[in-house]
Amino acid sequence: MEQQESSKDPLLQKIQEVLDTLRPALQMDGGDVELVGLEEGTVLLHLTGACAGCPMSTMTLKMGIESRLKQAIPEIKGVEAV
Repeated sequence: MEQQESSKDPLLQKIQEVLDTLRPALQMDGGDVELVGLEEGTVLLHLTGACAGCPMSTMTLKMGIESRLKQAIPEIKGVEAV
């Protein structure tokens, strides 16, 4: 999904805002997260840097990012790495 599209969609903007609050913690460990898109309530993310190859990335994705997104945005059903 292009950045232009995500800036027009209020739900994608809200997702990006939540990700921006989590980004500093990921960057402290040498990683980052990019919003790829949203499909039927599932947020598609791309983990980069150290997060991409980290064995704990699944826990970071599900226990950290997914739980925060679901808490902030009830429409979110889940998160998947792409």
